[in-house]
Amino acid sequence: MGDLELASLRRAYQGQLLDESNTPSEPFSLFKEWLQQAIKAQILEPNAFVLSTVDAAGRPHARVVLLKGFNPPYIYFYTNYQSAKGLEIAHNPRVAATFWWDVLERQVRMEGIAEKAPAQLADEYFASRPHESRLSAWASPQSQRITRRELEALWENYLRYFHINPIPRPEHWGGYQVRIAKVEFWQGRPGRLHDRIVYEETKEGLWEKYRLAP
Repeated sequence: MGDLELASLRRAYQGQLLDESNTPSEPFSLFKEWLQQAIKAQILEPNAFVLSTVDAAGRPHARVVLLKGFNPPYIYFYTNYQSAKGLEIAHNPRVAATFWWDVLERQVRMEGIAEKAPAQLADEYFASRPHESRLSAWASPQSQRITRRELEALWENYLRYFHINPIPRPEHWGGYQVRIAKVEFWQGRPGRLHDRIVYEETKEGLWEKYRLAP
């Protein structure tokens, strides 16, 4: 697609008004409401979000992960602790999460501090995963260079082993809980006058709410 075609791509947003007067005093009840509406709208992977991290050299990295828990002020996701994102979080726990629900013309941006979730939560979630997903947690050295043949060989080895043995959660795999300290709700509006309402936690543990220009 050429530059001229890209430049002509645009959408007229028609979202409902999002205002300081019709939003709650804290962000989590509104996020829950929007997430429920995204699920009801049958959006593909409504719990998907872009997780952004920073490595030791200060370079940003982003990838899509799945929200697997929500217990204010925390959101939860699961991964390999030895993956690129796991190593980046170990170096710098400040992360950002971005949800995009195109059908609803909405975006939610979150910022917070990530830390490993309690082992009990990770054990419970791991046990609920399909057999193949539990197997892949053992077979895949996530983010490491590998050939397809090497990956398939690892899979076959663990498939044979766990055919006669239960699959426990590997120590290198688990959950992260992100304590959210800032949330921005974005609602597409006519004329590009989009609504942006931000909640930011104060030092006293309260929430300051304000509007940003689109």
